Amino acid sequence: MSVTRLSFPYGESIQWFSPDKIAELPDSPLSKWLLSSGSLTQKLRSHCTKFEVKVLGEGTITPFNGEFPNQRQAWVREVLLCLDDVPWIFARTLIPANLLDMKQADFLSLGTRPLGELLFTTDDFTPGKIEIAHFTPCKQLANLLKTLDQAVTKELWGRRRYFSYNDTELIVSETFLPAARQLIEQM
Repeated sequence: MSVTRLSFPYGESIQWFSPDKIAELPDSPLSKWLLSSGSLTQKLRSHCTKFEVKVLGEGTITPFNGEFPNQRQAWVREVLLCLDDVPWIFARTLIPANLLDMKQADFLSLGTRPLGELLFTTDDFTPGKIEIAHFTPCKQLANLLKTLDQAVTKELWGRRRYFSYNDTELIVSETFLPAARQLIEQM
């Protein structure tokens, strides 16, 4: 895989909706994955022998228009979640500066550990609402998929989850890549 930090960020502006506002969710097991209220990291680990986090980039940047209301800057972390060496999920996390200041040691020391371990193994964070999106990727994400040798033959599906720490929210979006969708639909 020839992904470099030079292209960070890979994410793009996506329109997210409450699941009850989407006319048709995918008619496959993928719907259960999108709406799962538990840890996606745990769910992924249960379907592979080797689970790996590949960090694509992280740093303080300006969120996309409408992506993180009331936040001019956010610490952004983009990773691939890989199962048995196959990238399944493109994840993009947005953390506001005040939360990063409070929990800096936790977030900045993640390295290749999954964020899900931090969010679901302590009582510090409260999982919140889930939003869903389906879209055709634009330039940056399409280029990433090309470097991963994953052709986009159908729209991509993703979910965005909010987590609260005291009165501050962070956002984690997870896009199911073509290889994941293909394997999930065979389950």
